[in-house]
Amino acid sequence: MTNPRATTSPLGELSGEGVAVWLDDISRERLRSGNLAKLIAERNVVGVTSNPTIFEKALTEGDAYDAQTRDLALRGVSVDEAVRAITGYDIRWAADVLRPVYESTGRVDGRVSLEVDPRLAHDTERTVAEARALWWLVDRPNLMIKIPATPEGLPAITRALAEGISVNVTLIFSLERYRQVMEAFLAGLERARENGHDIAGIQSVASFFVSRVDAEIDARLNRIGTDEAARLRGRAAIANARLAYQAFEEVVASQRWKALAAAGATPQRPLWASTGVKDPAYDDTRYVTGLVAPDTVNTMPEATLEATADHGEVTGDTVRDGYARARADLDALAEVGVDYDDVVQFLEDDGVAKFERSWEGFLEGVARHLRG
Repeated sequence: MTNPRATTSPLGELSGEGVAVWLDDISRERLRSGNLAKLIAERNVVGVTSNPTIFEKALTEGDAYDAQTRDLALRGVSVDEAVRAITGYDIRWAADVLRPVYESTGRVDGRVSLEVDPRLAHDTERTVAEARALWWLVDRPNLMIKIPATPEGLPAITRALAEGISVNVTLIFSLERYRQVMEAFLAGLERARENGHDIAGIQSVASFFVSRVDAEIDARLNRIGTDEAARLRGRAAIANARLAYQAFEEVVASQRWKALAAAGATPQRPLWASTGVKDPAYDDTRYVTGLVAPDTVNTMPEATLEATADHGEVTGDTVRDGYARARADLDALAEVGVDYDDVVQFLEDDGVAKFERSWEGFLEGVARHLRG
């Protein structure tokens, strides 16, 4: 969907190509300073994503959480409940700041994402229960609940959508898992329709991680050490994402999707996540300008957002003409000895583990605040 607020800036051009610009960051300080509102007004930002690492970092900066944690300590709440109160407060505030965008884009954008406890990534029932609790706690129509795309997360995605909960599916690395995510989405919307929900108001995005793919595969190519392996550095992530978009196009062309669209549904947009470059040798906007296609989202850390605003070169659609090249790149990686299935499984496991560690760090930080 084209952003009606598009301008002639690089970010405006990106919006004009159908890419929703979301900020991959949130903090109490960003909210109370008015910075988020400024980014909406000046940087075409139409959504916000959060994750455990972001909240862990936000808690350590300044005094923005001190008053709330003092009250929580006086009330004697548990650390887990304090975490829900802290994150819920920030997400609710951000949702209110973005509410005008939500209204002006027909309920498509203006979304804010909050992740379930990552320690539940392999527990379907508890993930569903937590998704319900967070949906109730924040109580904003422009909320999205983030659920990881683990095997146990897939049925939780379907069940949450069936109950009318908008879902941001996170930690997608493989093309096969992405197809399973789209199946979970379709099944969820079909059940939601059967349950009498207004499926026009249910949104979902599928967060396909990008830079982590290059970081892991480049490291493996370096270990292989051949000239051919060296020539393939930096080509895996964008190839992987482009083929994901090809799979998305196949789904939205299906009769199954068209039946849902006729009932008012909007597509589960691919969301390019992890778009900050890990290798300083790479252009700092490569995972933005190299993945321009309609009906996508790019969630950027602020440094990437500002780099794109400053010198990003948006040249139109950079995805749909690249399917053959993308397939050839992945085939070439296999030929030099990179095991794609092993890479994506490692990245999924590592992603869950990293978010678990960040969540534990966040819990420890909240516990320290509660102790004063």
